[in-house]
Amino acid sequence: MDRAAESGLTLTHVNGMSGQFHYAEVIPPGAAFFDLDNDGDLDVYLVQGRPLDQPDPRPGQQPPQGRIFRNDLTVNADGTRSLRFTDVTAASGFDARGYGMGAATGDFNNDGCVDLYLTSLGPNSLLRNNCDGTFTDVSKASGTADPSWSVSASFLDYDRDGWLDLFVGNYLRWRAESSTPCFTPSGRRDYCSPNVYQPQPSRLYRNNRDGTFTDVTAAAGMALEFGPALGVSTADFNGDGWIDIYVANDGQANLLWMNQRNGTFKNMGLLSGTALSAHGKAKAGMGVDAGDVDNDGDEDLFVTNLTGEGNDLYVNDGAGLFEEQSARSGLGAASRGYTGFGTSWFDLDNDGWLDTLTVNGAVQTIEALRRTNDPFPLHQRKLLFRNLGDRRFEEVSSRGGLAFALSEVGRGAAFGDVDNDGDVDVLVANNNGSPRLLINEIGARNHWVGLRLVGQPAGRDMLGARVGIIRADGTALWRRARSDGSYASASDPRVLAGLGHATGTVRVRVVWPGGATEEWSAVPIDRYTTLTEGGGR
Repeated sequence: MDRAAESGLTLTHVNGMSGQFHYAEVIPPGAAFFDLDNDGDLDVYLVQGRPLDQPDPRPGQQPPQGRIFRNDLTVNADGTRSLRFTDVTAASGFDARGYGMGAATGDFNNDGCVDLYLTSLGPNSLLRNNCDGTFTDVSKASGTADPSWSVSASFLDYDRDGWLDLFVGNYLRWRAESSTPCFTPSGRRDYCSPNVYQPQPSRLYRNNRDGTFTDVTAAAGMALEFGPALGVSTADFNGDGWIDIYVANDGQANLLWMNQRNGTFKNMGLLSGTALSAHGKAKAGMGVDAGDVDNDGDEDLFVTNLTGEGNDLYVNDGAGLFEEQSARSGLGAASRGYTGFGTSWFDLDNDGWLDTLTVNGAVQTIEALRRTNDPFPLHQRKLLFRNLGDRRFEEVSSRGGLAFALSEVGRGAAFGDVDNDGDVDVLVANNNGSPRLLINEIGARNHWVGLRLVGQPAGRDMLGARVGIIRADGTALWRRARSDGSYASASDPRVLAGLGHATGTVRVRVVWPGGATEEWSAVPIDRYTTLTEGGGR
C-alpha cells in the first residue's frame, strides 16, 4: 500500500527537462531513511533537482530544494500505527539547492547523531547533524566537497579505527552547456548512452577523527581503475573481517575492491567473477546490494541492469569468488524487459529468506509510449521477487498491491521499517514524479527480531557489523548493519531478520567492524533490542 501522500510525503521531483534531452535529467533521484532526531523512528530525506537550462532562479523565485521530513509516528492503543511526516527543512537550517542526485547516511564524527552526505551534479555536500534538529554544512571544511558528478556514496570504516570513512562513486564528465546531441536510428532526438562521455575517478576519503577527511584514493590504489559508477555496496565479501567495496559501473566492468588490511585495496572484479555477466559482457550496472541470499553465511551480490540485459545474481562461495546465477534463479529472464535502478535484499514476508524488489524506469525513449504522445516515455513498473529457498525466485509483483501496477520512472529506493511494526517498508523516489511509500502489510504476520548495533561512547550505528541470529534449532541467519546499497539511496541501519513461525528467544553473535566478537543470549523476538559494543560476552 502506498502511503506517501496521505502521510505527508508530497514533494514532486523536478528533473529540469526542457526538451533538450540533457543526459543528467534521467539519472536522479535517490532518497534516504535515517533517524535525524534519535527518537527511534525513521525520518526521510527526498532529493530534488532544478532546471538545467536556468541555473539561477528568476527574481522573486525560490529554486526547488531537497526536503527533510520528520516522522511523527503514533502507536495507537490497539497496536495500529498512524504515520505522519512533517516538513522540517526550514527549521533544520537545511539548504540543498543544487541539482541533487542521492544521499548517504552515517555518524562521521561519533557524536551519536546521523549525518547526511548529499551527492549532486557537483559539488557534493556534507551536512553535520547538530543533535538538536539542525544541520551545519561542513562540506568545504571537511574536505569532502567533491566537485565531480557523483551519484552513490557510502560511509564505511575501511581501516577499522572506529571512525567512518567515505567512498564517493563518481559518474561522467558532463555539463549542460556542452551537452552532446544524440538521436534515435529514425533521426529523433533522444538521451545519449553513457559511452558518449568519459567516466570520472571515484574517491575514497579517510576520516581524520577531527571533523576533516583526507583524499586517499591514490594511496589506497584506487586511482587508476574506475568506470562510470552508479551503485555502491560495502561488505566483507571474503570473510577476513575487513570491509570491501563493490561498484556497479554503467556500461563498463564492475569493480570489487578487496581490502588488503593495510590501507590499500585491490580490484578483484574479474578474478572474483563479479565484473561481467555470465557471458563475459560488461552491462549497464545501476543498482546493487549485498546479502546472504542462500543462508550459507556469506554475502552474495545482486546488480540491476539495462532493458534487454537482465539483472545479475552473483553467488559467493565464502572466499570472495562468485558464480553468476541469474538464469538458474529466474531473476535474469524476468527482468530483461526492464531497466533496473533501486534494489535491496530484504525479507518481504519474514520467512527467514531474503527477497528482492527492483525499481525500474528506462533511460532512453520507449517507442511504444512515444507514439501515444506520452510526455515522459520512460516509465516502467516495479518488480517483486520472493525467495523460494533454493536459489530460485518467483516473481510476485501481481500480489504486491496497486503500487506494482503503476508505471513510473523509478530510480532510488530506500528500505526500512518506517512504522516500527517488524517488517521492511520501501520508499521509492521517482524521476520527475512523486515518491511512493510502500507499507509492508504481510511481514509482521511472521515472527522477527530487530537489532540496533551501536558503539561506544556516543552510540553511533556500527555500519559494517555482521550479525548471526542463532535459532532454537542451532541454524543461523547472517545479516549486517548497513545503510548503503540500492541506488543513490540510504536505508535503515537496523538489522531486521524474519524468523517464520519460530518462537522463543534467540542467541545473537555480533562481529564488530573492529574485529571483536560478542554474544548475547535470550534476545527477545518481535521487538527491537539495542546491542552495545562491549555489552555482550
